[in-house]
Amino acid sequence: MVTQMAGPDPMALAVEAAWAFQGCTFPNPAVGAAVTDASGGILAVAAHEKAGGPHAEVLALQHAFALLTSDTAILALVDSGAIHDYLLAHHNGCFASCAIHVSLEPCSHHGKTPSCARLLAGVRMGRVVYAAADPNAEAAGGASILSEAGIRVEHQPSKAADDLIFPFVQWQTKPFVTFKWAQRLDGTIDGGIISGSESRCFVHAMRDAADLLVIGGNTVRTDRPTLDARMVEGKAPDILILSKRDDFDRTIPLFNVPGRKVMIASDLTAMDRYRNILVEGGPGMFESLQSRCDMYLCFVAPSSGGTIRFLQKRKQFEIRHLSRSGKDVKQWMVNG
Repeated sequence: MVTQMAGPDPMALAVEAAWAFQGCTFPNPAVGAAVTDASGGILAVAAHEKAGGPHAEVLALQHAFALLTSDTAILALVDSGAIHDYLLAHHNGCFASCAIHVSLEPCSHHGKTPSCARLLAGVRMGRVVYAAADPNAEAAGGASILSEAGIRVEHQPSKAADDLIFPFVQWQTKPFVTFKWAQRLDGTIDGGIISGSESRCFVHAMRDAADLLVIGGNTVRTDRPTLDARMVEGKAPDILILSKRDDFDRTIPLFNVPGRKVMIASDLTAMDRYRNILVEGGPGMFESLQSRCDMYLCFVAPSSGGTIRFLQKRKQFEIRHLSRSGKDVKQWMVNG
């Protein structure tokens, strides 16, 4: 007896792809997309990587088009508008029997990039499946555009997709705070660099997307950090140093990054003026900001040997996503 094995779930692949860029797409949401052929085979999987860049649907269509038509010239295009135009001019009905599975409703508006809903309608996509409805009124309505164009649209809500856009939903109305730290397998955080280069590069991408970075005064005095995004050639966010004393050496590199505002305060009032906030700190900062943290990002390195452990008290988390980051384990969590 032969048992036919089910293929990979395209929506699960789309959500998984998007998590690789969670925290790096502000003010846009993390979104993934997967294109399948008539038999359900996976043609392409892609994710939105950075605000201003092509959306997940555009990247997935770009690679699926090259595979379906053998026209690889499209792969040289990086500008979203250019990819849109190429697909609209050359699709020749190649997507008629295909489906695209998107973690978020395709956008309806033309912002920094053209509307994905109108692109999908223009290339006559056979079927569009989306998981989460767009909570942003400006971009919502893509499903209606597609339906009115005669495209088959399916809404398949899922907790996985809702978990993915949790930050995006919140920063529509109030600040979203992510607390990040790195530790070894034994929970220690002292004794030099802990996480690998891939993890550190990811944190720099998060800094590039953040509009405020919060850090403790003792860390600034001891580590004398820069806290920029040089590993991804990105911008440096504003800095809030939590400290009761303003006795900092102004030659510390973080004070001398062009275009950055550095604030020193003993309270969190300044956070209310920002929307995407990244906190980097140790146990003291963790305890101080518990009432303000929405999500946690922990990198666990496969090593041991320090003396100071991160969690000094019992704490319950709910893991939202778990993945590899080079040799490290990357854990996205919320309060349990």
